[in-house]
Amino acid sequence: MKKVLIALGAATLLSVPAMAQTATSTTAAPATTTDTFVTAQPTDMLSSNLIGLDITNGQKEDVGEIKDIVVSDGQLAGYVVSVGGFLGMGERYVVVEPSALQINYAENDKKWTATMDATKDQLKAAPEFKYEGRWAE
Repeated sequence: MKKVLIALGAATLLSVPAMAQTATSTTAAPATTTDTFVTAQPTDMLSSNLIGLDITNGQKEDVGEIKDIVVSDGQLAGYVVSVGGFLGMGERYVVVEPSALQINYAENDKKWTATMDATKDQLKAAPEFKYEGRWAE
């Protein structure tokens, strides 16, 4: 009987550290590099390639310029397009859906292009975006 109690006591003592190890293993593991870093692909676009890019329509008319990019909840939500004006005077801004612009890179010319199925007048008639409040330039 004494041997059984000693064996039972030893088994109990040995199980306590194992329980403690199990309890501590539920803590959050440190972030791995796969959670923090990404690899940019050759087909990805950088904002620096897009800001200032002229937008033309199907008739090869200049209809605007990409002025800024709108990011909402970590996703591309729109492009701020400047339309009208001359040398920065009289220019107004509108935000267009990302799907409204077709942005391409020509490998042969090493040049980015943006096209849109809209006229300058249609863009001028769109709801205006103003750089105010937290968006003030």
